[in-house]
Amino acid sequence: MIVGLDNADDAGVYQLRDDLAIIQTVDFFTPIVDDPYLFGQIAATNALSDVYAMGGKPICAMNIIGFPIQEMDIAILRDILKGGLAKLREAHVALAGGHSVEDSELKYGLSVTGVVHPKQVLTNQGAQAGDKIILTKPIGTGIINTAIKAEMASAETIDKIVQSMSTLNNHAAASLEGFSAHACTDVTGFGLLGHACEMIDGTDVGLVIEASAIPVFPEALQFAAIGLNPAGLYRNKEYRKEMITWSPDVPTALTDILFDPQTSGGLMIAVDGGEAQDLVARMKSNGVLDAIVIGEVVDRTAGRIEVR
Repeated sequence: MIVGLDNADDAGVYQLRDDLAIIQTVDFFTPIVDDPYLFGQIAATNALSDVYAMGGKPICAMNIIGFPIQEMDIAILRDILKGGLAKLREAHVALAGGHSVEDSELKYGLSVTGVVHPKQVLTNQGAQAGDKIILTKPIGTGIINTAIKAEMASAETIDKIVQSMSTLNNHAAASLEGFSAHACTDVTGFGLLGHACEMIDGTDVGLVIEASAIPVFPEALQFAAIGLNPAGLYRNKEYRKEMITWSPDVPTALTDILFDPQTSGGLMIAVDGGEAQDLVARMKSNGVLDAIVIGEVVDRTAGRIEVR
């Protein structure tokens, strides 16, 4: 076992031979959008992301389904599965089967298997002083999903975040080839700062995050300003608050968004500082248009994050 439970990594990695290891992950959740096909796409994209975050290539997957067959039309499930399959095909991942149970609440996701060379595994720790931190997608989807449930989000806003949540991280991951990436994770349920804390927790380095550089959905700022935040945001903030030093210039709404639990977020990568801008340029040429440097790794504040 190369990567197990020690550092809350995105997936497990088991070495099969000197030049081959497998990556294993599983993820499923309840619907966050009304359209079943789109929900299937988002859930599949989210599950595949963990393999990309480990530096690997997903090769096959299995569906995981909980479905209230007595209350819902089976056509809903068909559309969910079609959405998931569409994303698997886009990622060139084979569907190997799956398992379903009758459940009072609809749930869908996948277990995913990927492959990686044992020497090319990326974990969420390993960042080095002088590295730059790159983020590949905007944040704020958790807050906007809360607004959707409250029927306060416009159709345009919903379309925008669905597009983001259903965009694979494959092109961002593929862009790393040839660059000195030292750590990587995807930004999901613990929020940007929660996952950033995992990158440095117990290490001899810290982070400086430039709040103004972080791409944020503007609508999320508006909703956060009126307190329309998911409960998970406050749990994330409470859990990691002792590791964060805030500049007084950071708006309160933004301090919330930085802990907003994301669904199918982007990759957060620590890469050699001298290569960061070239990596961003490659990502943008590969269609990862929101890729941007949001901070740096420092050795003066070990195990802490300064947000300024």
